[in-house]
Amino acid sequence: MTEEQKFGFTAFAENWNGRLAMLGFVIGLTTEFVTGQGILAQLGLM
Repeated sequence: MTEEQKFGFTAFAENWNGRLAMLGFVIGLTTEFVTGQGILAQLGLM
């Protein structure tokens, strides 16, 4: 079967998961730096 796999652990999905995870991490660090509060304090959990 030559049809490309649409679900599961594909290289395409893993690349996008990695990129979005890195983006989220950088946004989280930037937000903590700008506000001076950690993520838990921002959410009102601490």
